[in-house]
Amino acid sequence: MKIVIAGGTGFIGQYFKEAFQKSGHIVSVIGRKQGSIPWEDELKIIDALNGSEMLINLAGKSVNCRYTEQNKRYILTSRTETTKALGKALLKCKNPPSLWINSSTATIYRHAEDRPMTEINGEIGSGFSVNIAKAWEESFFSFNLTETRQVVLRIAIVLGKNGGVMRPLQNLVRFGLGGKQGSGKQKFSWIHIEDLLNIVLFVQTHREIIGVINCSSPNPVDNETLMRTFRKVMNTRIGIPQQTWMLKIGAILIGTEPELILKSRWVLPDRLLQEGFSFKHPVIDEALSDLLKS
Repeated sequence: MKIVIAGGTGFIGQYFKEAFQKSGHIVSVIGRKQGSIPWEDELKIIDALNGSEMLINLAGKSVNCRYTEQNKRYILTSRTETTKALGKALLKCKNPPSLWINSSTATIYRHAEDRPMTEINGEIGSGFSVNIAKAWEESFFSFNLTETRQVVLRIAIVLGKNGGVMRPLQNLVRFGLGGKQGSGKQKFSWIHIEDLLNIVLFVQTHREIIGVINCSSPNPVDNETLMRTFRKVMNTRIGIPQQTWMLKIGAILIGTEPELILKSRWVLPDRLLQEGFSFKHPVIDEALSDLLKS
């Protein structure tokens, strides 16, 4: 296949690119790093999209930062403006891809400790992160593309070897700080990066799938279980708990937001399960063992 990845220079994009190329596919990357098609060059973007099988948009500034007004604006525009640029380019294609997959986030759902959120009965939350997700999806669905199927992936926290939350959590455990965070009761919805790639391939071959898909393991855990599993896999006995006030101070010191740890994300992939998707890494013990093995 000829595949275009927008935002393909990040943690997930790099993994996708390497996996697709190993399978013999031709991959074009739109991004801001050298060697990528620049966002400002619409003609090159259109040329890459013409005749391609699939467009995957992963573009967006990391939310692992302090929510200053400047960062808030960039987090929003790096998602909505790139999505709009791709939609406009697709409208100008003579032979557009048959599938456009756009990333979104499972954070769009409310803080949930009472019940899980699915595509059908999930309740949209409130606040800055939720507003970003809503605007992102609205910009995507604002395009009516007759020749291109549109699918949004509401992605849970991605676990992979070379980025995301893995290294910070490993470091906490390594230095004896791998106890529960806050109450420890907040849910942690997650997905192994290999399963995320397999979901993309599954959506590509199942042409009946359109709209919103939750991308998360069918077995979320609470924070206390997550950290206990990390300690077990890393063979570390000591794990000092971190109280909420400590997390808020620590977040300021390392330049991030406590919401990333304290929000309870309880998300289930109902549509994928109903369509027959099979997870390779459905449980946290095995997933962490796979990612942390030498």
